[in-house]
Amino acid sequence: MADVAESVLLEVERDHQDGITSADLLAFFASQNVRFGEATLRKWVQLGLLPRSVRVGQKGKHQGSKGKYPVRVVRLILRIKELMARDLTIEEIQNKYLFVRGDIEAMQTSLEKIFTTLDGIVEEGGDREVAVRAVQPDIEEVRTAAQTLVERLERIERRLTPPEEKGQGEKAKVS
Repeated sequence: MADVAESVLLEVERDHQDGITSADLLAFFASQNVRFGEATLRKWVQLGLLPRSVRVGQKGKHQGSKGKYPVRVVRLILRIKELMARDLTIEEIQNKYLFVRGDIEAMQTSLEKIFTTLDGIVEEGGDREVAVRAVQPDIEEVRTAAQTLVERLERIERRLTPPEEKGQGEKAKVS
């Protein structure tokens, strides 16, 4: 499995903060010489190893929408590939390594829906403009806390993952 430098991961995360399309995801892995195809992406989403894409409207008249994955899927895909390289089955990965992944993803989806609703109310303003401006700092504080919560839960999940078997080669940390 190809190693992906932390600086490259940070760059792709910075460039795709609003999400990454499947085409961009596949192009990224191809540029890093990591074998990962569209069929595998679809299968891993169906199995619950990866989150589903979210439809995001495009600016402009009649532009439609396109599916975007949270950019964190890049690291998650590398993590799953690393586990598979250790000869673990999909079932073992789901049960031993990504055991709360689905719950974390569901929580993130709910939080995103809440923040989208709050953002819409704030943008509306209207006759509650003074009250809305007063809660904006609270909304941003809670948004940051929510992001921190998700990151910490993911970190806990990784820390509860059984250590790499002895005799396996050293691999770049991608989690």
